[in-house]
Amino acid sequence: MSAVGAVDPLQSWAYKGTDSSGKAVRGRIEARTEATVTARLRAQGISPSAITVASAATGLNRDISIPGLEKRISLADLAVMSRQLATMISSGITLLRTLSILAEQTENPKLAGVLRTVRGDVEGGMSLSDALAKHPRDFPPLMLNLVRTGETSGFLERALDAVANNYESEVKLRGTIRSALTYPVVVFVMAILAVIGMLLFIVPVFEQMFADFDSELPLPTLVLVALSDVMAWVAPVLLVLAIVGGIWWRRHRHEERVRQVLDPLLLKLPVFGPLLQKVAIARFSRNFATMIGAGVPILKALGIVGATSGNWVVERALFTVQESVRHGRSIAAPLAEEPVFPAMVTQMIAVGEDAGALEPMLDKISAFYDQEVEATTSQLTALIEPIMIASVGVVIGGMIVALYLPIFSIFDQIR
Repeated sequence: MSAVGAVDPLQSWAYKGTDSSGKAVRGRIEARTEATVTARLRAQGISPSAITVASAATGLNRDISIPGLEKRISLADLAVMSRQLATMISSGITLLRTLSILAEQTENPKLAGVLRTVRGDVEGGMSLSDALAKHPRDFPPLMLNLVRTGETSGFLERALDAVANNYESEVKLRGTIRSALTYPVVVFVMAILAVIGMLLFIVPVFEQMFADFDSELPLPTLVLVALSDVMAWVAPVLLVLAIVGGIWWRRHRHEERVRQVLDPLLLKLPVFGPLLQKVAIARFSRNFATMIGAGVPILKALGIVGATSGNWVVERALFTVQESVRHGRSIAAPLAEEPVFPAMVTQMIAVGEDAGALEPMLDKISAFYDQEVEATTSQLTALIEPIMIASVGVVIGGMIVALYLPIFSIFDQIR
């Protein structure tokens, strides 16, 4: 028997029963007590015939989860979840019933499990924002603060709509960038693999054939043969370094000491730097407009949008702006002192502050830079494609010419 005032732990229950049409159903449900399970099943039109505590799965029935390889909760998942939450809540469906439906119909198993836990916490008396805040790795700060503000103001469905709109725009932005970078990255990787393959498997065959020739090899061929001999032990080393580097990057890429070195260098890249700057400004203005529109205080909003900007330079700049605003200055004045923000952005924000229309002005900035990102990525793709094709052709063609130079010289000697 639980102690007075103690809360029963959330656990999994297995149930059997019949639905409203008389069809036999069975499944699992997360709840704290058997009475809660019965009430939730009857609310869903299910008449339970047996309810037992579900035992832990073993053997082949256990879900296999490899650390680091399980499916994550993506922004697209959060956008769909927020949109569905807003729609069902505005239709009059209770929050508990809505969370149950979402947990059952989502295709992401991790999100389904988190939603079941959130539902149990809400059923135990927590607010939705507090229940979501128990999962900081799954629900970003922007979403948590918008939901909390929506609960406080009594317009939760509007806050959830704002979350969905924001994340849908972010998913679209990321897709635009990914489409621009996928082609050059794939071509670059394939070119490296082709070169390594030729050095490891094709050049040694020609080297054995060249050993039977009683003539001096041309310099390009000698260089290629030397590279082939070195690659025999360099390739395994490169593979190990690539694996170790990938693991290290995945674990440490979000650390501030890494970001404060890497992010400024990325912004200085000749081609990709301006694109990354536009992406960061689009993300900042969209997130800032969303939070202001939801009623989040400006000082708090500045801290959150800085953390979600995706670039350490922008984050540090917004932290400086936040401190200036805390001491009574406007947003535009300290923002104009940060070189990462173009003059057009600071001027439009200044006009928005003076006119009392900061949110629509930020929306215009976001829309403008979203279009800029699309145009820049299109130009980048058109520029990179011929350069990559020409580069790969020169490298592979040069290796083939170097392999056939000795054969050409033998033909000359025969003549």
